[in-house]
Amino acid sequence: MSVREDLRDALADERRVPRPPEPAAMVIFGASGDLTARKLVPALYDLAAARRLPMGFAVVGVSRTKMSHEQFRERLRGSLERHRPQNFSEEVWESFSRSLFYLPGDSRLPETYEELRDFLKRLDAERGTGGNRIFYLASSPSLFAPTVGRLGEAGLSREEDGSYVRLVVEKPFGRDLESARRLNADLLRHFREDQIYRIDHYLGKETVQNILALRFANGIFEPVWNQHYVDHVQITVAEDIGIEGRGAFYEEAGALRDIVQNHMMQLLCLTAMEPPVAFDAEPVRDEKVKVLSAVRPLPEERVEEVAVRGQYGRGWIWGEEVAGYREEEGVSPDSTTETYAALKLYIDNWRWAGVPFYVRTGKRLPKKVTEIAIRFKPTPHTPFARAAGAEPNVLVIRIQPEEGISLKIGAKIPGAGFEVGSVNMDLLYGTAFLEEVPEAYQRLLLDLMLGDATLFIRADEAEAAWSILDPVLRAWSEARDVPAYPAGSWGPEEAEELLRRDGRRWRRP
Repeated sequence: MSVREDLRDALADERRVPRPPEPAAMVIFGASGDLTARKLVPALYDLAAARRLPMGFAVVGVSRTKMSHEQFRERLRGSLERHRPQNFSEEVWESFSRSLFYLPGDSRLPETYEELRDFLKRLDAERGTGGNRIFYLASSPSLFAPTVGRLGEAGLSREEDGSYVRLVVEKPFGRDLESARRLNADLLRHFREDQIYRIDHYLGKETVQNILALRFANGIFEPVWNQHYVDHVQITVAEDIGIEGRGAFYEEAGALRDIVQNHMMQLLCLTAMEPPVAFDAEPVRDEKVKVLSAVRPLPEERVEEVAVRGQYGRGWIWGEEVAGYREEEGVSPDSTTETYAALKLYIDNWRWAGVPFYVRTGKRLPKKVTEIAIRFKPTPHTPFARAAGAEPNVLVIRIQPEEGISLKIGAKIPGAGFEVGSVNMDLLYGTAFLEEVPEAYQRLLLDLMLGDATLFIRADEAEAAWSILDPVLRAWSEARDVPAYPAGSWGPEEAEELLRRDGRRWRRP
């Protein structure tokens, strides 16, 4: 690569990240868990490899497991080498691992925080972390409130001498509206809202952010992005895997809490929101809250008319027979937890009046796919006698896998006569930009260190999402029957009926 190309790339990078993060110490509670080893530390390692971390930086892992600093580093190194051997560099690790530290302690006990406070002061002096603190709650949700309370009591939430203190909260943000309000009240007792970063890793995905670029950087879509031209919208988050040994967790969560309340509500917001005045935290989050506030309330006494749940039974995935949900380890044999959920939502505002948004998610479906499909209304009249094979236009935004955009259009079929059929125009991001797409956590952790909360969730946003789903949760908690669907199918028959009643059908991605 020439010097000029080097300089051009450096300038391009400079435009994307206008300033380096300030020095900081990141404290991860629940550091012996899976999230730290598989997501957080690999993302920080990638930032170190890309020279995005500040010179004065340290990670302090906290959990009850007894470990030395060196054992903690070896454990994380092993995880990195196992999960991504092609990206592991001895040179990068040697430098990065010197910033990793571990403090064994119970996050419910005050003495843990006394020790932590002293250790952080030592890091300020030895590693130049500048008094800036990031406290990351990667522990069990039941420990969120006690941990935040202890941080406040120890004075660790206070910002002193121009330093910052930030708190990161992993989903779930409560189990329902009431618990979400309680959690927010607990957090706000010790931290200001602008110090709190509620993280949903879906918002860190490049293709999710590209929904905004597609809508607001292209003038051709805005005139047709409304009830005059859109017939309906389908949002699908399908997984071919089961619960992967997380029976105890999934029995408490279910598809509605695990996927719909967070990931799908975010996709709904980005699809339906009005243009923000700027791509900054408050304007973007204000517009998302407006969408959630405009969702028509779901009547608890008629939930079955707008919501369907299901539970996978024994079936076949990719040629292999798999167990049913109730046969999974840690799952009750008479469990009523849903592994599939589908909803019909309406957004009662000027733009979307009368346009149904169908959302569905499920485990053990035929394939892993996340997409948003906007189906447009058919043309009012066709002059072509042989256009029976042409379908209305559909714009599909593929989030994963094969990230990209596909637009179904009508085209003349080659040959004599004038027969019209449907074809797809496809854009694959991987081939369009020829750049490695950063992991979602990599983007979000960098934004966090830069103090940019645009891709994080505000308190009122989390509560607004719960307020939509609370009637469904209450209705389903009282119903004892859960429709079954065989693993490897697209869900229960009741979900097909949900659209059939409207004269529509689900896409087959």
